[in-house]
Amino acid sequence: MLTPLPYTVFVDTPYGSEALPVWERPEPQPRAAPVPLSREKIATTAIRLADAHGLDGLSVRKIAKELGVGPMRLYDYVLNRSELLDLMVDVVYARIAEAGQHTGWRATVLAIAHATRDAALDHEWFSDLLGGRPHLGPHALAVGEATAAALSQAPGVCGIDDLQRALGALNAFIIGAIRREVTERRTTRSTGTDEAAFQASLGPYLTRMLQTGRYPTVARLVIDGAHLNAEETFDHNLTTVLDGITSRPPT
Repeated sequence: MLTPLPYTVFVDTPYGSEALPVWERPEPQPRAAPVPLSREKIATTAIRLADAHGLDGLSVRKIAKELGVGPMRLYDYVLNRSELLDLMVDVVYARIAEAGQHTGWRATVLAIAHATRDAALDHEWFSDLLGGRPHLGPHALAVGEATAAALSQAPGVCGIDDLQRALGALNAFIIGAIRREVTERRTTRSTGTDEAAFQASLGPYLTRMLQTGRYPTVARLVIDGAHLNAEETFDHNLTTVLDGITSRPPT
């Protein structure tokens, strides 16, 4: 249990006294120290460690060692691991937000979706933090605003209910597709076998099963289906989702 720090600001809420979110707390006052710190510097170092070792390999002690400071100094800037992750995630969202600056609604949504995928492939730990509670840092909110504003202009989105459903469908696709791709990459590294090699190893068994005639549709998919790479699959399926949103008749 961490004790309240002098830089922690509390506010009364219906649920009791709560610390202000890290986004609203001022940075600690600079002090004479061999190594100057900031939340940005801490987040950048944490991202570098997470990129190399994943979230399981991330700790305050390791970040402090990388920065050349004592672990307790970091608690002047972040109260806990959750706040640290919030800062890291919002750094990634800053990159995504830059991609979402387009005039047309469809170009905006496509750019944000592809930028989110690119960011998750560069920072695989980011995919582990998608799909839970919403991210509410300034850059995450900017991405959310850009996405919602763009979708609100799409044909077939005629009110707040339509917009909520469209956002839900879009986010479900993006998160699911990204997590699947990242999982496959991790599996390839851990097993030393890529997806093509895995499929080849089961080829004889699958051939025998399909030859029974009990799985005709699966056989068509395996034999006649197009084998797209991950980027092509993401782009094609994203387009399908957007087409479904825009072609939906007004309610």
